Amino acid sequence: MQESQQGQLIYVVSDSIGETAELVVRAGASQFDRFLIDVQKYPYIEDKESIDEIVASAREAKAMIVFTLVIPELNAYIREQTAKYGIPAIDVMGPLMHTLQDMLQEPPTGKPGLVRRLDEEYFRKVDAIEFAVKYDDGRDPRGLLRADVVLIGVSRTSKTPLSMYLANKRLKVANVPLVPEVEPPEELFQLPPERCIGLTINPEQLNSIRTERLKALGLTAQANYANMERINEELAYSQKIIQRLGCPVIDVSNKAVEETANIILAMIRKNQLRGKDK
Repeated sequence: MQESQQGQLIYVVSDSIGETAELVVRAGASQFDRFLIDVQKYPYIEDKESIDEIVASAREAKAMIVFTLVIPELNAYIREQTAKYGIPAIDVMGPLMHTLQDMLQEPPTGKPGLVRRLDEEYFRKVDAIEFAVKYDDGRDPRGLLRADVVLIGVSRTSKTPLSMYLANKRLKVANVPLVPEVEPPEELFQLPPERCIGLTINPEQLNSIRTERLKALGLTAQANYANMERINEELAYSQKIIQRLGCPVIDVSNKAVEETANIILAMIRKNQLRGKDK
């Protein structure tokens, strides 16, 4: 007969979004897999009345309270109330803050919600990644005008890996494959040249990459995709479009994705500095 699991309720109380305390609680809870641990979060707590309600609920539910309250008055109050009613309580930030204060010889600001800046950076990254997925491989040309940068080039010039790498740097990136039989979307020609980057590659290396790709797919290496005549035709067409756009071009031959991405980031920073100088 299977043993029934015991449960424990934990309230996470924070003056910010509460992610720090919640992550700590869930990390700890993962070490007690025989127990059902339910985490309830109470974010943006900035007054004693809210603390009174949470403490009353915790008493009734026999819950534990884990908190990150940086306002000294509220921190002291929740300590006082949980001790008064015998509620188990843990101050996640307290020991760290006290140790930093002793080391730095300076008191903390005591301002709630400063960690939200980090949260905003995180959500910007998520938005950028979702953007890169949505506008990968020319799926929806409408996204081109909203992109921070648009990558163009023939197949297997690292457009998608570069898009994802740059998205992790919080840049919204779209990419468009250049194929002789398909006219590029008109939105591409509405972009300022500096927001578009052409990717090119040595024909022999592209042939090698495409041949390996075909083998991985279980297809013959003799397919038109890896044919040198076809590759040269595609690269010539790509060069023609890049010249028409007047955009910068990067030769990705023998370059790692990180190396190409750093070149692109340097271009973007340079353009931003030029914009400020105008």
